[in-house]
Amino acid sequence: MGIFSRRQTATAEPATAAGQDRPATRSATGTATLDPALRALTGHWTIDRPHSRIGFSVRHAMVTTVRGAFTDYDSTLYFDGARPSESRAEIVIRVAGVDTGVEQRDAHLVGKDFFDVRRYPEMTFRSTSTTHEGAESFRMTGELTIRDTTRPVELQLDYLGSVVDPFGYERAGFDGTTTIDRRDWGLVYNQRLEAGGSMVSEKVRLQFDISAIRAS
Repeated sequence: MGIFSRRQTATAEPATAAGQDRPATRSATGTATLDPALRALTGHWTIDRPHSRIGFSVRHAMVTTVRGAFTDYDSTLYFDGARPSESRAEIVIRVAGVDTGVEQRDAHLVGKDFFDVRRYPEMTFRSTSTTHEGAESFRMTGELTIRDTTRPVELQLDYLGSVVDPFGYERAGFDGTTTIDRRDWGLVYNQRLEAGGSMVSEKVRLQFDISAIRAS
């Protein structure tokens, strides 16, 4: 799982750019091998919400991009440093916490046209497999549930670094991205533009800027 590093630092110094500390080693079969230092990171982690962002972006009226975030969620993460395939993650998002910076737009999103939070108050992601792709890159496959519809998604995860912060918390960071078609989850509301095209793009980019802390 990409939130966990092949290296650790004792203090919160800036992390080296992903993949630039040293090249990934390769086995005789040509597959990427894991640094033994990953074993020290095996264990349970949780997302630190004040220092993380679970966001999305979508094209609006064909000419601009609207960005927002889900601010209210719980997370459970487990990493196996010897066997990344045993790593897993679960995130439960309370959709009423969606925030795009515009109150009227947020009210529309939580209403019946989109998330319909009175009937479907939560959306969830539960991982089903994790693959180390080499260097600082991982791919996590999982099931995303929105409005009681569950479909598979793949997240590209890139490791950013790991530190022990001044308060003694062990942290690890990663960026995760995927793009979905919202219609696959029943989010079909739209308006057609007079010149052609739609008011809201069907493609939605999900973005995970995560600072995880080791669970006590």
